[in-house]
Amino acid sequence: MKKFAKIACVMALVAATPVAAQFTGPSVAGAEMTVAQAAAARAGTYVTLVGNIVAHQREDYFTFRDASGEIRVEIDDEVFRNRPVAPETNVRLLGEVDTGRSGPYVWVKSLEILP
Repeated sequence: MKKFAKIACVMALVAATPVAAQFTGPSVAGAEMTVAQAAAARAGTYVTLVGNIVAHQREDYFTFRDASGEIRVEIDDEVFRNRPVAPETNVRLLGEVDTGRSGPYVWVKSLEILP
């Protein structure tokens, strides 16, 4: 009977713990900025950019443009998820500012296609 009481107690504790939601994207969203602001931001700053991906540079690197200018962005295939994005497509990028040999760029963690 004691064994049953212990099992019932453990089951009650498990049932009382909150259920975690399924994680579907980055947990940190940076402030919405222009390209000019993002280019001047410190490395490690999380940013949200709204504009257009206008060119493919090489591998995972692209040129992103808004009204304030252009910046290089790194977008992995897992982030693109085989979605078609043309230069006319408005997108929202969430990412982290980093600096490379060619200057600042944004390492994109999330890409949202806007209507």
